[in-house]
Amino acid sequence: SAPLLPSSLFIKITMKLLLPLLLLSAATTIHCFQVQPLRSVGCVSNPRFGLFHKASSVTLSLHSVANESIQDDNDDYDVDGSISSWSRLVSSLPRLSRNGSPDELDTKILSTCIPTMLNLMVVPIVNAVDTFYVGRLRSPLALAAQSAANQCFFTVYFLVAFLPTITAPVVARAIGEKKWDEARDRVCESMFLCNVLGGMGSLILIAFPEKVLSMVLPKSGTSVMAFAVPYLRLRAFGMLPALLSSCGFAAYNGMLNTVTPLKVTLTTNLINMILDPLFIFGIGRGASATQSSFILSSLQNGFGAAGAAAATSVSEIISSCIYVKLLIRRKLVKLSRLLKPPSLKALIPLIQGGLAILLRQATLNVAFVCAARRAQSLDPSGVSAAAYGITMQIYSLGVVAHLGIQATAASMVSSARAMGGDNAGREVADRIFGYGCFLGLVLAVGQFFLLPTITPLFSPLPEVIEAVKGPAAISSFIHLVNGLVFAGEGTLLGLGAYKDLAVITAMGVGCMVSCLLSPLGKSLNGILLSLAAFNLFQGLAVTLHHVRFSPLRRRGFRGKS
Repeated sequence: SAPLLPSSLFIKITMKLLLPLLLLSAATTIHCFQVQPLRSVGCVSNPRFGLFHKASSVTLSLHSVANESIQDDNDDYDVDGSISSWSRLVSSLPRLSRNGSPDELDTKILSTCIPTMLNLMVVPIVNAVDTFYVGRLRSPLALAAQSAANQCFFTVYFLVAFLPTITAPVVARAIGEKKWDEARDRVCESMFLCNVLGGMGSLILIAFPEKVLSMVLPKSGTSVMAFAVPYLRLRAFGMLPALLSSCGFAAYNGMLNTVTPLKVTLTTNLINMILDPLFIFGIGRGASATQSSFILSSLQNGFGAAGAAAATSVSEIISSCIYVKLLIRRKLVKLSRLLKPPSLKALIPLIQGGLAILLRQATLNVAFVCAARRAQSLDPSGVSAAAYGITMQIYSLGVVAHLGIQATAASMVSSARAMGGDNAGREVADRIFGYGCFLGLVLAVGQFFLLPTITPLFSPLPEVIEAVKGPAAISSFIHLVNGLVFAGEGTLLGLGAYKDLAVITAMGVGCMVSCLLSPLGKSLNGILLSLAAFNLFQGLAVTLHHVRFSPLRRRGFRGKS
């Protein structure tokens, strides 16, 4: 096996490589405290759906932003092109007034983004709790199996989860244009396809777990395979419900209602956390345990590491049922249409956008499966694989906060453009880029200084804790560029520029895989540096696209005197 390179050396290298990005993020953060407030407006009800839309206040505010942006366009446009698009972007970053209160647009972004972040953050926190309980088994093989099985599950999941990705901006655009029937049609069509694709994905994982796990586990990983197969089978039962839940979350996000999904997520993941220790360690041996059925015996004695997968699947099933009931109440779903195939004409827009997103997900899966396989093959003891799994768990806590930025951009940019054109969309996107930079700086610094406290929570094994130090430190600095990455990706989704996003992602994956196939891929630290190369390319590419090539580009910006 390849020895781990000294963590201190890699930390020094990473600091030198990413220090300029740290300074850039700091500069943009300082710049976040200077723009004029926008007009505030009220909110309206939507009698057709029989509900009072809190989201309407957001869309009306976006409409006022659009009108103001159109009226002031001639004053703000740099006719001579003497100011670059980058200067325009920096000049449009969010700022607070001297009394510390955000302007109207900042308020709407934060009211949409913060609940979305909290919603998305619940899931990796619960996954971290899963890892905590599996770590109490004191088996590196169990931790390695959990990491491998989760990687395989999400590889298949994200191959079929492209529909929820495009549902939010499509619904937001339809509601922004007041096309309520179209919004309902898109949600029903997405959920029908989720049923079909989710069922196929579940069958593949349940019937052929060894084949799927072989993507990640090397031939020598038979010990890990014994733990991973039952884990993956039980986890597979939650794939179809997870897709339905994601589609429900996307529909609510498209309505700019992020509070309801947060309540659903908190409820179902609380159930997951309660079930974790019961399913992993059992509820205690009963008097007739020797005569009980296999399932009852497993509940009494515990499923071991696979119990974490069973708990997650149960919570996903409950979540999907809640979302379907809520969407029926809001008249965005009809039960009869969830099992009825829509017409090909209706599916064409979803399929066209979905294929580009599918290509993107496939290329991402290639990169991360390659990284996971590299980690699994570093040593037969499972220490490196366990350390990689823990590192990605810690890193994912920050990534979901960035995903909140991405989801906010996808919905708000789409809604603003539908109501006010490119000027309104541009202003919303620019603000969200600013918030992304600020968030990346906070997450990078926060994760780096909390690592000594967080790492021992995942495993009591000293060798695993030591192996985590270097990779986890590198992953913390990746958040510096993630602010640009996820804001840019969300803007591209809001614009419907799925092909552009797929091409950028494919090029970034090429950088990552090239690094993994180089000597960097022979150590855990090198694998994380390969991930850093991917994110650095993505951040630069989406920012360049935003200021130079997207429909929101503008030659320059001249601030008002």
